[in-house]
Amino acid sequence: MKKVLLLNGNPKQNSFTHRLSSEYQHHAEKSATVRRFNLSDMNFDPNLTYGYDEVQALEACLSDFIEALVWAEHIVIVAPVWWGGLPAKLKGLLDRGFLPGTAFSYQDDCASVVQLLTGKTARVILTMDAPQEFAEQQSRPVLEQLGLYTLEFCGINKAEVTLFGSVILSDESLRTSWLDEVQTLGMSVT
Repeated sequence: MKKVLLLNGNPKQNSFTHRLSSEYQHHAEKSATVRRFNLSDMNFDPNLTYGYDEVQALEACLSDFIEALVWAEHIVIVAPVWWGGLPAKLKGLLDRGFLPGTAFSYQDDCASVVQLLTGKTARVILTMDAPQEFAEQQSRPVLEQLGLYTLEFCGINKAEVTLFGSVILSDESLRTSWLDEVQTLGMSVT
């Protein structure tokens, strides 16, 4: 069975990303082992206080997340786009969780990067309030930051991307079609 890390990256407890994550998890668990993290349930300091100059003690939820990150073969991140970027707490999770020695390292004190998360695949599912015709434009900064400069930087294969918008203007019929799409994605994990 494929090992999947599923992150609901919305700091709000009751959100559409929570519903999408639940739908994905329900169907992925038919053929995969899923470890799910809800950002809203994780209690940690999102500030990387010392950068990489000093080791910052990890809260239990961060230790669990990092262990799952290393364990996983496939990483799924479901998150909203806020102001053209990631929610601050999600950015804090990346800062605190994708650490040197776990996700990457530098070779011989130079800029040459050793990618420590190679061989993993990823899917990024983003929601936004922008209309669908602006989804690619609005998500571009997030996909560069999260996809290219975080996941790919650490060796994870280029993420497959799914974009949903406008959530705020959507009706239940449209949301149901998005949930159906995520169901299909969950069922296709093998």
